[in-house]
Amino acid sequence: MALSAAAAMPAVGFELFGIKFFEDQSETDAEAVIVDPQPYFVTFTSSEGGAVEAALRNASALLADEAEPASGAAGLIAKARGDYRRLLAALYGEGHYGGAVSIRIGGREASSLAPDTSLPDPVDVTIAVTAGPQFRFGDVVIVNQAPPTLDPYDQVDMPALRGFGVGEVARSAVILRAEQLALEAWRQQGYAKAEIVSRDVVADHATNTVAATITVNPGRLAAFGPVRVTGTTNMNPEFVAQQTGLAVGQEYDPDDLDRAQKRLDRLEVFRAARLEAAESIGSDGLLPYDLIVEELPGRRFGLGATFSTVDGLGLEGYHLWRNLFGQAERLRLDARVASIAWPLDTAQFDYFIGGTFTKPGFYHPDVDLVATVSAERTIYPKYTETSAGGKVGLSWFFSDELTFEGGASFEIARFDDSFGTRDFQTAGLYAGLVYDGRDSSVDPTEGWYASANIEPFFDLLAGTPGGRLVVEGRTYFGFGENDPFVLAGRLKAGAVVGPALVDIPPDKLFFAGGGGSVRGYGFKSIGVDDGMGNITGGRYLLEGSLEARAKVTDDIGVVGFVDGGYVAADTFLGLDDLRIGAGVGVRYYTGLGPLRLDVAVPLNRKAGDPDYAIYAGIGQAF
Repeated sequence: MALSAAAAMPAVGFELFGIKFFEDQSETDAEAVIVDPQPYFVTFTSSEGGAVEAALRNASALLADEAEPASGAAGLIAKARGDYRRLLAALYGEGHYGGAVSIRIGGREASSLAPDTSLPDPVDVTIAVTAGPQFRFGDVVIVNQAPPTLDPYDQVDMPALRGFGVGEVARSAVILRAEQLALEAWRQQGYAKAEIVSRDVVADHATNTVAATITVNPGRLAAFGPVRVTGTTNMNPEFVAQQTGLAVGQEYDPDDLDRAQKRLDRLEVFRAARLEAAESIGSDGLLPYDLIVEELPGRRFGLGATFSTVDGLGLEGYHLWRNLFGQAERLRLDARVASIAWPLDTAQFDYFIGGTFTKPGFYHPDVDLVATVSAERTIYPKYTETSAGGKVGLSWFFSDELTFEGGASFEIARFDDSFGTRDFQTAGLYAGLVYDGRDSSVDPTEGWYASANIEPFFDLLAGTPGGRLVVEGRTYFGFGENDPFVLAGRLKAGAVVGPALVDIPPDKLFFAGGGGSVRGYGFKSIGVDDGMGNITGGRYLLEGSLEARAKVTDDIGVVGFVDGGYVAADTFLGLDDLRIGAGVGVRYYTGLGPLRLDVAVPLNRKAGDPDYAIYAGIGQAF
């Protein structure tokens, strides 16, 4: 059996902020250039329906390209001859090894036509496939199969669990998958150069069975050798090699290679970074690696915008410097102006400016040192904040899913709200743990997400301590082929301990409302009524959201949602204080993520709440 594949790169007409518009999917190879158009129409018949016929139809280039004329008679005949191979491969893929394929062009078998044959315009093409009986495995053998292992991280599915067993349908893909599993089992146990030395597949047409024997040569046990870095211009090659985390003498493990690649990608300084193993394992048992890199430009900038009918227009931008001192250090400056509404009133604008310095590989390849400073003046619906502060801490990437961050912070702030004008100087610690098991961060269809953050703090002016805890969970359930339907849920809870509400900075208290909270209400507009009609932040928070997402086409989707939020002072009151918003939305799916447009209404509207709200952004709401 043999497999072949070809791919063509699309041409892009226009790209803005990573989103491609007017994308041209036409191929640019020689076959796509129509020199002498030869129209044709196809009649397709198959002795088997269902999955077999679907596989055949999907495999046929003649059917796929029927709407476009071929490049002359020669192009049509070449396409038909290629279909013989493609259709037979599709039959093998469904376990049919005794099939027959006939492709006639103008009533004559395509395999017998000369390239310069004169054809009618248009010409009829007839594809007739006789699938024959379905074959099953009569005997399956893997010579030199890897021994079982007790290490759960090195365990690989047995080929029998993936269909490579006596009595199973003898699909060609199952045989190829069995080979991959046989090799992976050896490689997970340190045999880096394991290879398939022979594949014997014999179809017995008398019994409609297939005997398949796969022979593996595991090779020698290997350990990682030195990593040689090439292609660096501004980066320190020793640091780059260190960031892979591959230590000389460490037993070979493909999982360690995956982690090394992700560490390199996380540096955000390479356009490309590729690890290539040496041809053979050395006499000392070490397998050296070449790391070939191509660096990105040292600087980049970006612009963005957000809009809602309640919170107005927001404009933001950033400038990023990469690799400041040769070890992938990053400095990013951010600026934002928000709450821009008509008529323009600059006194009502929100302002933010901040900088973040990141030092990767601090103490360990998976640890980043992160320091930030920022200043802002923000007018929230229930208070105004003017503040400046900073924090310094560590981010530790334990795995692809699990991340920890922690450090210390300091802030000087003035708040104007229903309690008057108050000043705070707050010093504190922070620690957070995030588990992200979703299949995508911008458009998840399965998996779950959980986070927990704790923040003890101390007000230096009043001499009062406090603490803040927030936990959140999200889950996703996809349905149908390629998950066109998704149910998503979110639950968030928080609590603050410490002095009376008047002695706690409002940015430590809880508010709800807005695009990432309870849609239909203003951002941070849901709080606690002090009994005199004034809204303040609360000590406790409970939020939840449910969304039903459905794709109408490959590019367009619709969403229905319900959000709820509850903010309490010192005790939880009745459900009358639960604020609920509901609405619908539309999604336009791009390579960057879905463009989101939501319309929501507050279901238990109170004085000051809007009649409706419109939100726009990139990515799903959660």
